Amino acid sequence: MSKYGKRYDDAAARVDPHQQYAGTEALELVRTLAAAKFDESIDLVVRLGVDPRKAEEMVRGTVTLPSGTGKDVKVAVFAQGEAATAAQEAGADYVGGDDLAAEVEGGMLDFDVAIATPDMMPTVGRLGRSLGPRGLMPNPKSGTVTDDPAKAVKDFKGGKVEFRTDRHANVQVPVGKASFETPALVANLAAVIEELERLKPSSAKGRYLRKVSLSSTMGPGVSIDPSRVSE
Repeated sequence: MSKYGKRYDDAAARVDPHQQYAGTEALELVRTLAAAKFDESIDLVVRLGVDPRKAEEMVRGTVTLPSGTGKDVKVAVFAQGEAATAAQEAGADYVGGDDLAAEVEGGMLDFDVAIATPDMMPTVGRLGRSLGPRGLMPNPKSGTVTDDPAKAVKDFKGGKVEFRTDRHANVQVPVGKASFETPALVANLAAVIEELERLKPSSAKGRYLRKVSLSSTMGPGVSIDPSRVSE
């Protein structure tokens, strides 16, 4: 038995490690392999043909998943005055200025997305040690530094997700839950791939989508043929 346990081994035995599946086929397979007692997340990992050490080849952005994430997204907003009130009314889980920053410095990180108004960035900038390693630092490119935090709260709670290349040129994005119907997952997968293609750096050479795979939280990876992701 592997270190992952019997359930994982049983699932892995149903995947041909040498086969590259079409996108829809892979999603259907991954759904059937999700056997945990909770509703597993389904994650897409794409190895891009870029050099993430070059600033111009760092792929970073957001995409709104048409079928949503299936997850209750917790949002923290660094704002004051009217912007703070609007963010609260839009459903933000935590809203504040220096007080919220102090909580985060003290170890409060019970949120998935951090949004800030531009005037709060000097305060938020001091939280790099807490937010940076978790990929939570607000950034204008991902729409998390904005004069309209209320809209950003609604967007992220409604299915908008952030992504960026890691140092190995991989991008990891959730595309839904195992409980989703296959067409809903197909729509989310297509939206992510389309956005990645749109963001392809002009300096990237050779094949752009190098490796594509899907897996559920507790399940084995299923490889997708990069030329058949949309099939």
